[in-house]
Amino acid sequence: MLRFFAGVGSTLLLVLAGFFAWKSIARPESDPIAPAPAGQAAADPDGAGRTPPAADARTREQRRFDRVDRDKNGRITLEEMTYLRRRAFARLDTDHNGQLSFDEWAARTLQKFASADANHDRALDRTEFATTAPRPRRAPVRSARCDCATQLPASTSTDED
Repeated sequence: MLRFFAGVGSTLLLVLAGFFAWKSIARPESDPIAPAPAGQAAADPDGAGRTPPAADARTREQRRFDRVDRDKNGRITLEEMTYLRRRAFARLDTDHNGQLSFDEWAARTLQKFASADANHDRALDRTEFATTAPRPRRAPVRSARCDCATQLPASTSTDED
């Protein structure tokens, strides 16, 4: 019985060693990096005519701190830290009693359900439910990182007179 388990163990080790040896074989690179276009390399060989895109010097954490620091004094008070949550709570608390009932908390969902229930049977079929899908968020408009056409030197223009 011991020979059987030793044989199974050694077989598994050989299979694993073969697998790792097979995975470690280097494959020749079939697609080398393409060279730069001839016109661009000749016109600006050292890249001095192009400027890199500008980056925001503030870190993500600094921007987050600046959003919370409402009076811009470099310190965050408890009121500033909880401002956004208090504002969201005030929007939900429709009867302004300082407490949220389930209906107040779920008001948007209840409104969405009521507007989707076209036949008013208090149930949504597949087509009615499809109207409740969230709208896709619009991507923030970002400036182009590089407008290479405007940064090329004038000598590379292809205008022929």
